[in-house]
Order: sequence, then C-alpha cells, then structure tokens
Amino acid sequence: MKNDDLVQRIEKLEARNFRVEGDKAWKTSWVRRLSIMLLIYIVVVFYLRFVVHIDPWINALVPVLGFSLSTVTLSFLKQRWLAKRNDT
Repeated sequence: MKNDDLVQRIEKLEARNFRVEGDKAWKTSWVRRLSIMLLIYIVVVFYLRFVVHIDPWINALVPVLGFSLSTVTLSFLKQRWLAKRNDT
C-alpha cells in the first residue's frame, strides 16, 4: 500500500470514530431523554383526551415517569454489568 492510501484509510476511520462518538453521546444525553419524555407526554395526553375521554394532564405523567426511571435504572445496571464483565 502507498502512504496516500494509508492516510485516506486513517482519515476515514477517524471520521467514522467521530460519528460513532457523537451517536453515543446523543444516546446518553439529557436533551434526548427530555425530548422523548415530552413526546411521550404529548402522545398520551392526546390519547387519553380523545380516545379514552378522561382528563389527561396528571394521568399522562405515569408513562413519562416510567421512562425516566427506566433510563436511570438502566444506567446503573449497565455500569454494574460492565464492571462485572471487565473483572472476568
């Protein structure tokens, strides 16, 4: 291989790594979590209001809280799992 080919391959790998790091950062960001919670709340409010015909404002918080708790719990479990996996 020529040096130019190696340089191009390295640049492609670095660009890919940059994109992957951005994707990982997005998946764990609070902006993403809050966006999902807001969308869940809006969808459930519309569902409860127009399909079930009840006052949705407090009831729609239940799935939002469930989602937020699952993200906190899963982060904790992931850290424990990774620690145990790295010990073996």
